Amino acid sequence: MMGTTPILVLKEGTRRDRGRSAQTSNIAAAKAIADAVRSTLGPRGMDKMLVDGMGDVVITNDGVTILKEIDVEHPAAKMLVEVAKTQDQEVGDGTTTAVILAGEILKRAEDMVEQKIHPTVIAQGYRMAAEKATELLEELAEKVGPKDKDTLGKIAATSMISKAISANREQFADLAVKAVLRVAEEVAGAWQVDEDNIQIVKKQGGAVTDSEMVDGIIVDKERVHTAMPTRLEKAKVALVNAALEVKKTEFDARIQISNPEQLQAFLGEEENIIRGFVDALKGVGATVVFGQKGIDDMAQHFLAKEGIYTIRRVKKSDMEKLTKATGGRLVTKIQAISSADLGTAELVEERKIGNDDMTFVTGCKEAKAVSILLRGGTEHVVDELERSLDDALNVVRAAVEDGKMLTGGGSVHIELSLALRDYAPSVGGREQMAIEAFASAFEVVPRTLAENAGLDPIDTLLELRTAHTKGRKHHGIDLESGKVLDMRKLDVLEPMRVTKQAVASATDTAVMILRIDDVIASKGFKAGEGEAGEGGPEGEFD
Repeated sequence: MMGTTPILVLKEGTRRDRGRSAQTSNIAAAKAIADAVRSTLGPRGMDKMLVDGMGDVVITNDGVTILKEIDVEHPAAKMLVEVAKTQDQEVGDGTTTAVILAGEILKRAEDMVEQKIHPTVIAQGYRMAAEKATELLEELAEKVGPKDKDTLGKIAATSMISKAISANREQFADLAVKAVLRVAEEVAGAWQVDEDNIQIVKKQGGAVTDSEMVDGIIVDKERVHTAMPTRLEKAKVALVNAALEVKKTEFDARIQISNPEQLQAFLGEEENIIRGFVDALKGVGATVVFGQKGIDDMAQHFLAKEGIYTIRRVKKSDMEKLTKATGGRLVTKIQAISSADLGTAELVEERKIGNDDMTFVTGCKEAKAVSILLRGGTEHVVDELERSLDDALNVVRAAVEDGKMLTGGGSVHIELSLALRDYAPSVGGREQMAIEAFASAFEVVPRTLAENAGLDPIDTLLELRTAHTKGRKHHGIDLESGKVLDMRKLDVLEPMRVTKQAVASATDTAVMILRIDDVIASKGFKAGEGEAGEGGPEGEFD
């Protein structure tokens, strides 16, 4: 009798996919994610309109933005979204390339699994191929440095050629290069760029061409009192993280006043405290005050009488940038301020941008913080402008830090594909098939570029292979003419880190998905019910 009793290892309602079923489901989900962003790749790629549950609209062709906005349920698909996020964090560009490469690697793996090649063998071959590809990238890379402003500008322009602002890419490439080089620092012989030192301020209105770089900081605040000056040259800047107001007692207290003289004395003491704050600032020579906390009406009055330009409730991030730009030190106790704590700026002024008044702190000596003001006709234009500029800043940063660049237009991917095919026979065994499949997967990039441009992908790939077989390693697809031309001469350049990170992320994710042969999805219990609630398991496997 005991032999016929079912043994329940998993709770009722749990769904389990095993073996080929699990692998097929996971690979199908990954391919679906890759197909979702595939049409956005390259200069002729299309945009996506994303509408969330609140009705907010995002129009973009940025791979990571698309994948962040859409609500992905399948766990394997979420892993491909992580590929895009990692690529964005490490490089800031090439997110679409990384995702479609991962999808293609898995697609090729599916064919080998059907031929009874074990997933661990495929995984081993893929890792060998990725390692060899990284070595080949180092050989293909050319040097670039902070002094090569022209080349860095071309790298920035290449990253924006597929964006909505491609018509103005030269202007924004120039802004990106200037901003990155302004904050770049050489530490122990290596260049470092902290992108947090580059402030991007968006203001709807005006034309895209009105965008500009400010050699300093833009604070989206206006002066606290209309009697204060709107413009101060050779400003001495005090950065204060303390309230210019009388503090309330830390415990409940009652003050009993029995006659008008006592009331007057009490109010007079409050006034003296505030005046003491203002005298301390004036005494050290401060002409501009940026306060992180509140400033009451009496303090505003005294500061205005002294002609001190003052802003209150400045964001912590802006205060940090102001310290780097002006060279000032953040003070937490006003009475302890000294002239050594003050920063300097050639000009501090209030400007009207659109409908808002903003404070510009410019002309900072040796500023390690800069701002870029973005203008555009609509909110969607300004948002996409920010995403495009962010890509440009990141690729210039990667090129400066690594000092290495490659040619674009699919030239590197076809070169890697051919080189890996030559390398595969030297490995032998079943891993050889995996390496050859990995080599074929690289062709997805030039093929997609050709498809999105309306070219014949087969003819284009054949032409590319022929050119690279003859040693023309920089030849890629010129999507303007539809021909295979030298990308070095056409100034289509990108940092080596873009392709290197895409290969690493795509390989790691593909290998992880391939090694999964069992998917167990638990069905959640609803509160107040003794058995599993209605609805499907967490993460539908449709």
